Amino acid sequence: MPAYVIAHLQSADPHPDIAEYIERIPATFEPYGGRFLVHATEHEVKEGTWPGHVVMIGFPGITEARTWWDSPAYQEIAPLRSRHIEGDIILVEGVPDGYEATATVKAMREALAAD
Repeated sequence: MPAYVIAHLQSADPHPDIAEYIERIPATFEPYGGRFLVHATEHEVKEGTWPGHVVMIGFPGITEARTWWDSPAYQEIAPLRSRHIEGDIILVEGVPDGYEATATVKAMREALAAD
Protein backbone atom coordinates (compact mmCIF):
# COMPACT_ATOMS: atom_id res chain seq x y z
CA MET A 1 0.00 0.00 0.00
CA PRO A 2 1.52 3.39 -0.88
CA ALA A 3 2.51 5.86 1.79
CA TYR A 4 3.16 9.56 1.72
CA VAL A 5 5.19 12.18 3.51
CA ILE A 6 3.20 15.39 3.52
CA ALA A 7 4.75 18.65 4.65
CA HIS A 8 2.97 21.95 5.24
CA LEU A 9 5.91 24.34 5.39
CA GLN A 10 5.79 28.02 6.22
CA SER A 11 7.35 30.53 3.86
CA ALA A 12 10.98 31.33 4.54
CA ASP A 13 13.58 33.69 3.22
CA PRO A 14 16.07 32.13 0.81
CA HIS A 15 19.09 30.68 2.61
CA PRO A 16 22.11 28.66 1.45
CA ASP A 17 21.18 25.83 3.86
CA ILE A 18 17.75 25.49 2.26
CA ALA A 19 19.30 25.37 -1.22
CA GLU A 20 21.68 22.63 -0.08
CA TYR A 21 18.81 20.68 1.51
CA ILE A 22 16.78 20.78 -1.71
CA GLU A 23 19.82 19.68 -3.72
CA ARG A 24 20.55 16.75 -1.41
CA ILE A 25 17.11 15.42 -0.44
CA PRO A 26 16.31 13.42 -3.62
CA ALA A 27 19.33 11.17 -3.08
CA THR A 28 18.10 10.37 0.45
CA PHE A 29 14.72 8.99 -0.58
CA GLU A 30 15.66 7.28 -3.85
CA PRO A 31 17.03 4.12 -2.08
CA TYR A 32 13.59 3.69 -0.48
CA GLY A 33 11.60 4.12 -3.69
CA GLY A 34 10.56 7.67 -2.84
CA ARG A 35 9.89 10.47 -5.25
CA PHE A 36 8.49 13.98 -5.18
CA LEU A 37 4.78 14.10 -5.98
CA VAL A 38 4.34 17.78 -5.08
CA HIS A 39 7.21 20.26 -4.79
CA ALA A 40 7.70 23.91 -5.66
CA THR A 41 4.17 24.27 -7.04
CA GLU A 42 1.37 26.67 -6.23
CA HIS A 43 -1.71 25.51 -4.36
CA GLU A 44 -5.25 26.83 -4.41
CA VAL A 45 -7.05 27.13 -1.07
CA LYS A 46 -10.74 26.21 -1.32
CA GLU A 47 -11.64 26.20 2.38
CA GLY A 48 -9.91 27.60 5.42
CA THR A 49 -6.39 28.92 5.25
CA TRP A 50 -3.18 27.28 4.15
CA PRO A 51 -0.27 29.70 4.25
CA GLY A 52 3.09 28.47 3.07
CA HIS A 53 3.91 25.54 0.84
CA VAL A 54 2.99 21.90 0.31
CA VAL A 55 5.52 19.14 -0.29
CA MET A 56 4.50 15.54 -0.87
CA ILE A 57 6.79 12.54 -1.31
CA GLY A 58 5.44 9.14 -2.28
CA PHE A 59 6.85 5.80 -1.14
CA PRO A 60 5.89 2.20 -1.94
CA GLY A 61 4.80 1.67 1.68
CA ILE A 62 4.82 3.07 5.21
CA THR A 63 7.90 0.99 6.13
CA GLU A 64 9.93 2.65 3.38
CA ALA A 65 8.67 6.11 4.40
CA ARG A 66 9.59 5.54 8.05
CA THR A 67 12.96 4.02 7.15
CA TRP A 68 13.74 7.02 4.94
CA TRP A 69 12.78 9.50 7.68
CA ASP A 70 14.95 7.71 10.24
CA SER A 71 17.85 7.11 7.84
CA PRO A 72 21.24 8.62 8.66
CA ALA A 73 21.32 10.24 5.21
CA TYR A 74 18.08 12.15 5.79
CA GLN A 75 18.74 12.94 9.45
CA GLU A 76 22.08 14.45 8.41
CA ILE A 77 20.41 17.04 6.16
CA ALA A 78 17.14 17.61 8.06
CA PRO A 79 18.59 20.44 10.19
CA LEU A 80 19.39 22.38 7.02
CA ARG A 81 15.61 22.76 6.59
CA SER A 82 14.38 22.75 10.18
CA ARG A 83 16.69 25.58 11.28
CA HIS A 84 15.08 27.90 8.72
CA ILE A 85 11.57 26.65 7.91
CA GLU A 86 8.82 25.88 10.40
CA GLY A 87 6.14 23.45 9.45
CA ASP A 88 4.20 20.29 10.07
CA ILE A 89 5.21 16.97 8.54
CA ILE A 90 3.25 13.73 8.62
CA LEU A 91 3.66 10.19 7.32
CA VAL A 92 0.40 8.62 6.19
CA GLU A 93 -0.62 5.38 4.53
CA GLY A 94 -2.62 5.56 1.36
CA VAL A 95 -5.56 3.34 0.55
CA PRO A 96 -5.18 -0.02 -1.20
CA ASP A 97 -6.00 -0.53 -4.86
CA GLY A 98 -9.73 -1.01 -5.26
CA TYR A 99 -10.59 0.93 -2.09
CA GLU A 100 -14.20 2.03 -1.96
CA ALA A 101 -15.48 4.56 0.53
CA THR A 102 -18.81 2.76 0.68
CA ALA A 103 -17.27 0.12 2.99
CA THR A 104 -16.29 2.88 5.40
CA VAL A 105 -19.80 4.33 5.27
CA LYS A 106 -21.32 0.90 5.91
CA ALA A 107 -19.24 0.47 9.07
CA MET A 108 -20.12 4.00 10.16
CA ARG A 109 -23.84 3.39 9.69
CA GLU A 110 -23.62 0.11 11.61
CA ALA A 111 -21.88 1.89 14.50
CA LEU A 112 -24.52 4.65 14.46
CA ALA A 113 -27.32 2.08 14.48
CA ALA A 114 -25.77 0.32 17.50
CA ASP A 115 -25.91 3.52 19.60
